[in-house]
Amino acid sequence: MDKAIRDKYQAIIGLEVHAQLLTESKAYSSDSTEYGAMPNTNLSVITLGHPGTLPRVNKKVVEMAVKMGLATNSEITRYNLYARKNYFYPDLPKGYQITQDKTPICTHGHLVVKDAEGNDKRIGITRIHMEEDAGKSMHLAGETETLVDFNRAGVPLIEIVSEPDIRDSVEAYNYLTEIKRLVKYLDICDGNMEEGSLRCDANISVMLKDSPLWGTKVEVKNMNSFRNVQRAIEHEIERQIEIIENGGTIDSETRNFDANTGSTTAMRSKETLNDYRYFPEPDLPPLVIEQEWLDSIHANMPSLPQELYKRFTQEYGLPEYDAAVLTDAKEVALYFEELCKHTSNYKAASNWVMGPVKSYLNELQLHIKDFPLQPESIAGIIALVDDNKVSHSVASKKIFPYLLENPGKTAQQVAEEQNLLQESDSDELAQIVAAVLAENPAKVAEYKAGKQSLVGMFMGEIMKKTKGKADPKVANQLLRDGLNA
Repeated sequence: MDKAIRDKYQAIIGLEVHAQLLTESKAYSSDSTEYGAMPNTNLSVITLGHPGTLPRVNKKVVEMAVKMGLATNSEITRYNLYARKNYFYPDLPKGYQITQDKTPICTHGHLVVKDAEGNDKRIGITRIHMEEDAGKSMHLAGETETLVDFNRAGVPLIEIVSEPDIRDSVEAYNYLTEIKRLVKYLDICDGNMEEGSLRCDANISVMLKDSPLWGTKVEVKNMNSFRNVQRAIEHEIERQIEIIENGGTIDSETRNFDANTGSTTAMRSKETLNDYRYFPEPDLPPLVIEQEWLDSIHANMPSLPQELYKRFTQEYGLPEYDAAVLTDAKEVALYFEELCKHTSNYKAASNWVMGPVKSYLNELQLHIKDFPLQPESIAGIIALVDDNKVSHSVASKKIFPYLLENPGKTAQQVAEEQNLLQESDSDELAQIVAAVLAENPAKVAEYKAGKQSLVGMFMGEIMKKTKGKADPKVANQLLRDGLNA
């Protein structure tokens, strides 16, 4: 699309994110939530909505929803009513979902994310409410029939609805990334879009930049990665602009995103709230969140990414890049923080975690929980380098690999057993330096004639004689003293 035409318009974007909660049982029954079980095995008469059955609230679902509310700076609704959302779909066995309508458990929240220029931007969160998931329609290869698996029906969700504060696909991507980080830090959702445990619908409209009126909103579904959310938003913005530029009007509808073509296609006219015929859930009493319970949840909240980022940059003095990398995953951030309890060289600790540690994990495709070395072991390596007992090269290429195979040993033990400790005795090194200079009189003369690049050659000879154990700083100073004598 021509840039001049694109620049005439402003996109207005809001995201609805469904996060599947990591409970062992469903939202309103004791049925298992196990992913990957044989179809239609995690079922009971409650999930299927048989006459005479009564749902019961899963307390863990409420606790997880409150945690997400606290993490997104939301107000927590103390008096909650449940509602029924009615619609017919083959994978909805009861013909309705238990959800929240008038009293979402969290309201008026916000997140701060980076915009396309890297500046902080506040994205409002309208509401977070609890509801249950539907089942799953399946179409097997070569089969014409649609099969239905009800295992997912009744699995607990929270729906996080943003304000229409997002203006482009980059902001949308960064917002989703922050949502995923939060649910993983809180241990309430695994954030796996491919398995459907984190799902996103995008509401997109465009308007002329000087217009006082917003455009007609279109909802886009079926995006199974953050990158596809970006692609769908970009496509939909351009599609809507082209229609308007050609004199057409935008239909209020729900559209499907095709990852193969990068385009959207119409699914159905957009439903209104009236279509769902919300009414109070008659089988569940109001849920009251007492202050004591709310205080308990608040007291047990883990450190969150923004809090750790601030601590790493302000207390530990790390560059913003380091702090961003280290807080990207909760387990890595906690490993680094534990490491900092055993060393005061925080920058070295950051370099080791972002460098050798993450390289090892990536190479073997391991999670940091499977990393064989405790933070104390890495701190021991850092101490050896800081005390000039070994070089960083020896530490990373010899001690670190050896410790990975022998995690029960300390860095000091490995350095001693493998004869890796640097020789820093100046008297002994002075004799070695003198011997090297005596063996290379012609090179010494060249150096004195101005060829100072020969220092590297002399240092190489010194390292050979000491088998790489000479303290580089001490040896270098002794060498220069000898050459300049």
